[in-house]
Amino acid sequence: MTIRPPARPGLAVVPFSAASAVRPIGDGGFTADLSSVWTIGGRPHGGYLLVLLSRAALAAVDTDGGEPSDPLTVSAHFLHSPELGPVLLRTDVRKAGRTASVVHAVLEQRGRACVEATVTAGALPTTEPAWADLPDMPVEPPARALDVGSSGMGEAFRLARGCEVRLDPTTAAFLGEDGRGDPVLRLWTRPRGERTDALFALLAGDITPPVTFNLGRLGWSPTVQLTALLRARPAQGWLRVEARSRAVHGRWFDEDVTVVDARGRLVCQARQLALTPA
Repeated sequence: MTIRPPARPGLAVVPFSAASAVRPIGDGGFTADLSSVWTIGGRPHGGYLLVLLSRAALAAVDTDGGEPSDPLTVSAHFLHSPELGPVLLRTDVRKAGRTASVVHAVLEQRGRACVEATVTAGALPTTEPAWADLPDMPVEPPARALDVGSSGMGEAFRLARGCEVRLDPTTAAFLGEDGRGDPVLRLWTRPRGERTDALFALLAGDITPPVTFNLGRLGWSPTVQLTALLRARPAQGWLRVEARSRAVHGRWFDEDVTVVDARGRLVCQARQLALTPA
């Protein structure tokens, strides 16, 4: 049994499964409560919102009591940032198939659509990959890795109360004296006191600080569109995450994220288009 280190004293731990739970209300509708812990800069974390939408979508297709479906792809548009508190999730099953089902899901708050997503559900492969080209990172964070939850970033990065996050300081140029470097960040993450699953891997696809921090562009960097591909159910242990940008044009930048599990398998790929601060 793996013993997970506790969160910092005085900080409430809100487990991933509890914070992302959805409650059915009939006719494809669900309710949920946005936790103040799973936030960045006081705003609900984008990957956390994707997990809520995915949970609702999976529940909408898993109505026969059979083997639960996995998320295969999640493609989302972020329309408005919701506030903390209750939200409504509406789902519409567009295709119910044996190999893949497609669900449209919307997260609403007080009658306003905040995030729209299309979720493809099915069964993730259990075999070993035939080929993969993945980042070279240690299986576990080295001793020098920065514990985000215990650092000066912890108050803004409250997400680190619900999961462990260790940032590779060799890539976090924005924390150094010069404050400049390549738009690449690496970190390790895992949930606190719970098993790592495909939905946590989905969240990990959006867990790094914006890579444009390394270009001196600090501040809220809202995601406009994000597409994630889930590739396998993760093994237990740390997830290794690498994020990098290929181009920053004006305020627009892309961010490609690769998530690798403790066995060295690709479990999530995510690409997003986002905005740097004005």
